[in-house]
Amino acid sequence: MRYEGAIYRPPSEADAYILQATIGCSWNHCTYCDMYRAKKYRVRSREEILEDIRAAALLFGEKVEKVFVADGDALGMETELWLEILEACRSAFPRIRRVSAYATAMNLLRKTEEELARLRAAGLSLLYVGPESGDDFTLKRIAKGAGFDEHVEAAQKARRAGIELSAIFLLGVGGVERSQAHAEGTARLITEMDPRFVSLLTLTVIPGTPIDRLQRRGAFELPTIERMLEELRTIVALAQPTDAIFRTNHASNYLPLGGRLPRDRERILEVVDRALRGEIPLRPEWARGL
Repeated sequence: MRYEGAIYRPPSEADAYILQATIGCSWNHCTYCDMYRAKKYRVRSREEILEDIRAAALLFGEKVEKVFVADGDALGMETELWLEILEACRSAFPRIRRVSAYATAMNLLRKTEEELARLRAAGLSLLYVGPESGDDFTLKRIAKGAGFDEHVEAAQKARRAGIELSAIFLLGVGGVERSQAHAEGTARLITEMDPRFVSLLTLTVIPGTPIDRLQRRGAFELPTIERMLEELRTIVALAQPTDAIFRTNHASNYLPLGGRLPRDRERILEVVDRALRGEIPLRPEWARGL
């Protein structure tokens, strides 16, 4: 098995075998993201990918229940290659129960419904999509590449194919200027996308990124911790998914939370309110990470 550069995966894939089928991110323009800037995007060769699966099978075959296909938006691979990968994973890992990957709304929309249905039938069951915000102004400013409507359309397309979505949003990404619009728009987008999972992260401004340069020029200001907790409160209070597993368990967050929306809304809001009143300690800066 070979890995090139830093490897990123969602917290819920900590126990997954990570298969690096693509290098980097095919979009790689998001102003806040530093994860793939040192990599030039490419799809690894079919032979290398299948060799890595065979090597993982020899080492871990009976233990692997989950496979996460990296890097940044592996859904962009050609469907026929994806089908080969999924077939190889089924053969290599007899206990496999989930294959997942990061995806962009753009790459979801490029796949036909028939292609997505074939991928689901072959074992691709979960995609992580990061709109980051539901505010179209913010989406343009962070160069996300897709707006509110495109994310809703992509989510509906995936749902019709039977693929579950985990939607990821960033507290603070609207800056001070768009903080309320960002929070309210995010709640609306969660409602319209209706994902199975909702994860909130907290923006960390990484030196050298475009958003860092904006901050240095005074064109972007990160909200205070208190204000970002208020964004969290607004999102939880207003989002109306059918039944979403809700998490703020990423290391970037000041307040780790978990539950279901809408079932646990009042309990979650109570915890946020206690944190805002200073009754619950927040994660210290030294313990936060990416």
